[in-house]
Amino acid sequence: MVMYYAGIGSRETPKKKRRLMTKIAKILSSKYTLRSGGADGADSAFEAGAGDNKQIFLPSNYFNGKRHDGELYLNYQKYNATEAMECTWQFHPTADKLSEFAFHLHSRNAMQILGPDLNSPVDFVICWTKGAGITGGTGQALRIALHYKIPVYNLASPTLLMEN
Repeated sequence: MVMYYAGIGSRETPKKKRRLMTKIAKILSSKYTLRSGGADGADSAFEAGAGDNKQIFLPSNYFNGKRHDGELYLNYQKYNATEAMECTWQFHPTADKLSEFAFHLHSRNAMQILGPDLNSPVDFVICWTKGAGITGGTGQALRIALHYKIPVYNLASPTLLMEN
């Protein structure tokens, strides 16, 4: 049975935390497949440690130097995009104000948490957000995870675990 975790977080994740994320991903790569979003900062730090044991969900065929290949890099729009977009409407507090590209960024977060079929959730989330808050694109993924009662470990929090 394949097990998954989401390694996500702010583009502004401090360097020390990014190094920790890379180490965590290396350790977890023997048992877990990383799901992330290919952005700079936390996403890239987790990806660096995961090797080829990853699913990186992109908002389009090409994002941040990464290209959809159907194996490691997945354009979320080629899977259950309509349902993923519905998650954005359901969980994002100002979905109606997002640009088209930002809407796709937030929609791909549903697959980071729930998988390309939106029915194979991660076992847990590891992230870093400023002030351990539910903010930015990471906040969208965290709202989905907390709704589905998926444990969230925020490296910015003294207690680490966020619960719904």
